[in-house]
Amino acid sequence: MNRTDRLYALVEELRAAAPALRSARTLAARYGVSARTVERDLRSLQEAGVPIWAEPGRTGGYTLDARATLPPLGLTAEEALAVAVGLGALATSPFRDAARSAAQKVRAVLAEDDARRSASLARRVHLLETGDRVPGPTALLPALAGGRVVRLRYRDAQGNETDRAVEPLGYVGKGEDWYLVAWCRLRDGVRAFRGDRVLGVESTDERVPRRAVRFEELDIPHGVLRSVLAD
Repeated sequence: MNRTDRLYALVEELRAAAPALRSARTLAARYGVSARTVERDLRSLQEAGVPIWAEPGRTGGYTLDARATLPPLGLTAEEALAVAVGLGALATSPFRDAARSAAQKVRAVLAEDDARRSASLARRVHLLETGDRVPGPTALLPALAGGRVVRLRYRDAQGNETDRAVEPLGYVGKGEDWYLVAWCRLRDGVRAFRGDRVLGVESTDERVPRRAVRFEELDIPHGVLRSVLAD
């Protein structure tokens, strides 16, 4: 068994056993390697973001939080390529850190041949960009996911800078531009803040009240809005 297959097998073994513990010695015997090799493999998986927890001591071992991971997807090389292209397109977006770690996880569970073929195909796909956009702050993403009010230092199209408290509602992407859709307390209405014009972000502990988004109120260049959730 090569290392890629072993990493995949370790995750599935821990997923099936959860919440019970599996010792490094037990796992080593199952896969025909040393306990030190298993410990090194598990450490690599942890560094890649797989939620594996270690319990020290003579009766300790390893377990995986199955609620925090997806089951294996069984991606083909072509499907893995589509995922790589989609995640690569987020390299200058507020989602870029999450996209990078997700790409690492996809590569980690691919069979060696599929991973090699997918990487070969991905090298033939390029994105044409202007190169003049500053990536939007990644700090806006956890504020949106956590439903927290944030304070922005923002520069508008005329170069005027303002400090605003905003309630994040969502994102709209257009080419290289990503707009934070939020209720602006300074303007008392829904506004769209272009990511590269956000100069500073400070999250607060205040919860965002529930509001409906009216896209017709947004000051975004015209186009057709499409949800990222494909049917």
